Parts: sequence; C-alpha cells; structure tokens
Amino acid sequence: MKKSIFLTTFLGIATIASSLGSCGDDKDTPNNTSTNTTTVIVTLAPESLTTGPEAANLEFTVTANADWSVRTDADWITLRPSGGIKDTPSAVKASVTANTGLDTRSAEINVVSGGNIVKTLILSQGYELKASLSDTSLTFGAQESSSSVTVTANTDWEMTASESWISLSPAKGTKGDTEVTVKVSGNDSDARQGNVTLKYGDSTIEMKVSQLSDEVMAPEGYTLVWSDEFNESSIPSSDWVHENWNAGYVNNELQTYTSKEIDGKRTTEIKDGFLHINCFKGSDGKIYSGRINAKPNTGWLYGYFEARINLPKGKGTWPAFWMMPCNVDWSKNPWPYCGEIDIMEEVGADPNQVSSSLHTGNYNHTKGNQPTHAMNCPGAEGEFHVYAIEWTEDAITTYVDGNVQLRANRSEMGTDHDSWPFHYAFYPILNLAWGGDWGGYKGVDESALPVTMKVDYVRIFQKR
Repeated sequence: MKKSIFLTTFLGIATIASSLGSCGDDKDTPNNTSTNTTTVIVTLAPESLTTGPEAANLEFTVTANADWSVRTDADWITLRPSGGIKDTPSAVKASVTANTGLDTRSAEINVVSGGNIVKTLILSQGYELKASLSDTSLTFGAQESSSSVTVTANTDWEMTASESWISLSPAKGTKGDTEVTVKVSGNDSDARQGNVTLKYGDSTIEMKVSQLSDEVMAPEGYTLVWSDEFNESSIPSSDWVHENWNAGYVNNELQTYTSKEIDGKRTTEIKDGFLHINCFKGSDGKIYSGRINAKPNTGWLYGYFEARINLPKGKGTWPAFWMMPCNVDWSKNPWPYCGEIDIMEEVGADPNQVSSSLHTGNYNHTKGNQPTHAMNCPGAEGEFHVYAIEWTEDAITTYVDGNVQLRANRSEMGTDHDSWPFHYAFYPILNLAWGGDWGGYKGVDESALPVTMKVDYVRIFQKR
C-alpha cells in the first residue's frame, strides 16, 4: 500500500488531497481509491496597502474558511491581532513606524493556514522628500567671483536665482550630493542682494546671496591714502608682513602663527575677493593661524582706519583688528607704555560681543582701568560689519557700522607719555588667535575648527 499527498497553493486557495491505492501488480486486483480534499480560501480587503512616510495605523480585513494567522518579517510593522478563526471576518491593524529613509520601502504580510502561506498582502510606505543646502547664505566681494554649495537630496530638484547677476551651474539635479557653482557678475554700484531658491517636490529652501560694494566713502575732511581691497590673487608682501611665532608667545594663546603651508593649507590666503585668515588643527596636533601687519615699518600717524570683517564662530576664537606703534625700542619703551589701540576684538565664548580698548602705561588691562567698551553686534559672527577708528592728536573714537563704540580724550586721560602715547605712527594688525587669557577664559571647543576670519578691505584715510 502507498500513500501520496499533493499540496497546491494559488489565489488564496490551499488544497490538500489524500489518495490510497493497491500495492499489487495484478491487473485483475480491484484498485479501491478514495480522495478527501480540504480547500482553504482567504479573502483580503483591501488586497494591498499604501501609506505615506509618517507613522500610521492601517487596517485590512481577513476572511477565511479555516483558522489563520498573519505574520511579517518587517520590523517596522506591528500586526494586531495575530490571527483569527474560520468564517469570521476579522480586522487586522497594521501599525507602521515613520520612514526616515531616503527611498520607498515595502514588505509582505502573509496569511498562514495549516502551516502554509495562503495569501500575501503587500504594504508599501513612501519616503519623505528631503533636500538641504550646505550654506543658507553667501556673500561676495564686488568683483566677479564664484563659490560653491552642496545640494543633498533624495529626489529631483532645481534651483533658480531671483537676479540676473546670479548664475547657477548646474541648475538641476537628482538624488545624491551635487556641487553647485554660484557665480556673480562684477558690481560697480551699491551693495546688492538676491535669493536662490531650491525647489524639490512641493517644498523650497531659500539661500540669500549678497554682494558688497567697493565704493569708497571717505569721511568728511579725509582722503584715501592707502587700501587693500584683496582683489588680487595673493597678499602683496610689499604691504603686509606675516608674524611667525610659537604657541604661548603672548597671552598664553594656543595657536602657532605661521606663513608656511601646513598639510596643504595656508593660514592666510585671498579667495573670492576676501582675505581669509584660517585657524585649523594640523596633523601634528598643533593649532595654526595667521597674523599680518600692514606697513609695520612706516605705519601712519593719525587718520581714519576702517575694515569690513566677517568674524568666525566657535568657543576659543579671538579675532582682532588693532594697532601697534612702529619701530619700538622695547628696552626703552616696552608694552604697555608704548601704547596699544584695539579697534575691534571679539571672543567666541561671548558671540557677537565686540569691543574696543586702549592700553597705556597708566591705563591697561593688567590694572583693570583701561578705557574700554563692548557692544552687541548681531550677526558679527557670519556677516560683514565695518569696524573703524578716528584718531587725532587729541582724541580716539572707535565705531561699529558707523555707531560710536568708544571715545577717549587726551585731556581726560593725561598729556604725558605714560597716559597718552598716541603721538607717533602706528600700523594696523589683523589676526585670529585661539584660546589664551581671554579667548580661552571659558575653555576652547576644538570641534569648531577649522574657522576663518574674512576681511573685505582695509582702508586708511588722512586729513587733506
């Protein structure tokens, strides 16, 4: 005697058949055969499910003529209840978590009866369209120049510019990371602004594009005697001298000032019409940065000095625009008796708080009595602002965007050298320190590195 079992599954129907027959070879022996068939029929409503990227609770109904269960291998789907009994329609809730991925995902929900998959429902979940820009604002100098931003998206996108002087390449893209070049034409008029719009699906992201003006506005009674607009390809050595010294040389600062290239990077460079002073950590573990002095051998006696500067962010930064006297005999006229003029200083531990100070033999920070003043300058970190000083024989006044920051008078401080040493030539200095007595007074955060201080121009005016 032999027994054979046949199993077929199709269209939600499972059939099990049993056949019994004679084992003999005698053709005259009767062959008695009986067949019992059980057919499992499952109906799903609906037969597939689709949902959006957000977490959701979906439902489908299972009807079967046999006991059944449901199961899925997808860990982002939870099914309740996990089964039902025959001839009783049952609603199954399918709870899905949010799809944070970058593509559609789908899974099988299987209806099982008698240990066999009888019916399969496909659940598909869409994904959220996402896009981002590496920068939300760009600022250019007045000359024709370009910069790049990275578009990261999981869908098709396109970019448009609001102004004809802004061009984009490429202006369209698809999934992945795409570098887009943003180019501006030369500006021979006032400062101007425009927008670039990134569109993906029904969403948009705006990026502000600003272009500065190189128009020179001389203060009343003054004429321009020297400037650097940083429009050339390199820093002119005839005008600027780099400092080179090790960490800890002054103020317990942590950076090493150097003019050398470190790991293929420079501490000072001209890019996009701006002087970049870069502070970064080298492969040797040291922090490197730049300090440059304008005409340190001759300088200027009195005048109106101004610079347009974009300050970096980060706890530990200490950028400055300041002045020291030329050709000092340190043995006879040491600091602070020689004098120091701080037009602008800021420490990243106190974001956007810019200050001005004067230091003399009788008035200096070691005594805590130096003339000083600080003000909040919103956007000082990340945006350009104009910092200036008017220096005459009898008074010094500093400004932030044309607003008075600090006033000091010779008659009030004293006419002797120890009180007012500002009677010989001084030269301007631009530097970006890291840490130190003030820059690191709340500690430093090396995760902020690398950082850059950008300078659009330095201009010096003197009275006619």
